[in-house]
Amino acid sequence: MQMLTENLPVLLPLMVIQLILMATALISLARTKQTRGPKWMWVLLIIFVNTLGPVAYFIFGRSEEG
Repeated sequence: MQMLTENLPVLLPLMVIQLILMATALISLARTKQTRGPKWMWVLLIIFVNTLGPVAYFIFGRSEEG
């Protein structure tokens, strides 16, 4: 428990950034009509692949028309 409290000042900002990135990606996905690949796949990737999932969606998943 002591290790967690010592590392909390470093972990907390990273967790907040992760949550903001995930929420932004999910909102963008919900508003987008067309994606590269099925939306359910992107939802799973965004939720379960920390940090890299939302980044992958923004780089590869968003369709240029949507």
